Amino acid sequence: MKKITKVNVFVCKICGEAYIGEEAPSRCPFCGAFKKFFVKTKDYDDTGAWDVELNEKDKANAEKALEVEVSNTIFYKCSSKKTPELEGQKIFKILAKVENEHASVWKKILKLDKVDFPEYDKCASEYTPNLEESHQREERAIKFYGQAAKEAKNPRVKEIFQALVEVETDHLHLSEERLK
Repeated sequence: MKKITKVNVFVCKICGEAYIGEEAPSRCPFCGAFKKFFVKTKDYDDTGAWDVELNEKDKANAEKALEVEVSNTIFYKCSSKKTPELEGQKIFKILAKVENEHASVWKKILKLDKVDFPEYDKCASEYTPNLEESHQREERAIKFYGQAAKEAKNPRVKEIFQALVEVETDHLHLSEERLK
């Protein structure tokens, strides 16, 4: 007889997306946040999670973060289409999805109705130059998000910036390993 497993519903405290499984994943499949940011839905009320009071500095940093995520999303979409190697196509495609989810987080925090993603075709037609650009983009994001987390007055904004430092560091490791 097959063993029946208990299936749970978890929610990511960073992006707000739900996940079904026996246990929380090691990384959020939507925004990449680490397992520590997952809670069972029955133990977490996210009412008001997006109704965040922003002081001037937190708002400016959230707006800049949105710009970073939109820029990275369109770069990765371009790279996934132009990179000839299958591995590169897959890596850049998932990075585009994750960065898009980050943009969605900032959109909700900033209470915006929509975010525009302009056309972008300035990525390279080769894997290595796109990896190098990816590496530079992730380094800049990590540096900015680390500083923004230190400056954040709102605990929710601080938590998001800290989580994204970890996620972007994962992205940095993807390029580091492949540029060796």
